[in-house]
Amino acid sequence: MTSTDRNNELAIRPPRQERTRQAWTRILEAGAAIIEEGGYEAFTIAAVCERAKVAPRAIYDRTTSKEALFLAVYEHGLSRIRVDEEVFDREERWAGLDAHTLVGEAVAEFAGIFERHAAFLKPMVLLSGAHAEVYRRARAYTAQMADRFTAVVLGAAHEITHPDPETAVRLCFSTVFASLMMRVGYGPDFAAPAADTDVFVRHLTQTAVRYLFGGE
Repeated sequence: MTSTDRNNELAIRPPRQERTRQAWTRILEAGAAIIEEGGYEAFTIAAVCERAKVAPRAIYDRTTSKEALFLAVYEHGLSRIRVDEEVFDREERWAGLDAHTLVGEAVAEFAGIFERHAAFLKPMVLLSGAHAEVYRRARAYTAQMADRFTAVVLGAAHEITHPDPETAVRLCFSTVFASLMMRVGYGPDFAAPAADTDVFVRHLTQTAVRYLFGGE
């Protein structure tokens, strides 16, 4: 199968009428809820129809593939996370912060996003290693997150002790991201003694600050 054929197979025919748009939104929300509660294994067209209170035709009018429906639900879940990430685009949120506070607030914002969306992110983390398309999309999405984090933290570039501040910030993001994903995907005690969220974020912030600026 060519990449074009694959893309066509995964395509969704968008609803055009208000009634069908509302039904499609219910389908996406139902699918996300099923994934949050039962993971990928629980995701079936029948389960989505039952939860969304729609007939199967409401789905088959949009696609004939369970995989395409799942990926549409995946993108719907990511769209909710992206709304929260818009905080990184608001200049007033970061204006006037000293370098250490700026990094701490950036780490805390990301940690808050991951915590609020943990129910959706956990099954995606567990699935991404075995699902090529989820992995591909997650990789592209992570690059966008890295760009947002980097743009904010480079506001403190003048105090970063590394000779290449942008590379340092991107490596810092990788550490923060990996820590958050491990915590969400495998639990707070997977690689270290369990800590509540506030303690975890404080330690993660200290790691980032010390790496970027040195010292305390």
